[in-house]
Amino acid sequence: EVQLQASGGGLVQAGESLRLSCSGSTLTLEGWGIGWFRQAPGKEREGVSCISGSSDGSTYYEYSVKGRFTISSDNAKNTVYLQMNSLKPEDTAVYYCAATPSIYDCLTVVGGTDFFVYVAYWGKGTLVTVSS
Repeated sequence: EVQLQASGGGLVQAGESLRLSCSGSTLTLEGWGIGWFRQAPGKEREGVSCISGSSDGSTYYEYSVKGRFTISSDNAKNTVYLQMNSLKPEDTAVYYCAATPSIYDCLTVVGGTDFFVYVAYWGKGTLVTVSS
């Protein structure tokens, strides 16, 4: 069974930072597109960021997090990170990471609402709570 695990969530105050990690226990993440998604209470899941599985390693950020969040990968640790700075209360959500085949570009996977079509594996979420 393929497993992805998102971790690093917690309770912080507005303006503070968190770093989320997405680790593959049975999946080598290199070569897969890795997306971060979030679901706030009462809202639908939305795409946040993505790093491409292609050789260029291109990244994508949803408009509301651009300039505040940074996605990166460490192949040696089989982990993808989401560094979240200047957190806002509206960033409060359960954050999920997901693996997508590298044939799909990040804009396709994370930029729309039909991302479930492109995701091969979902990880268990991690809760991020930002207090005002």
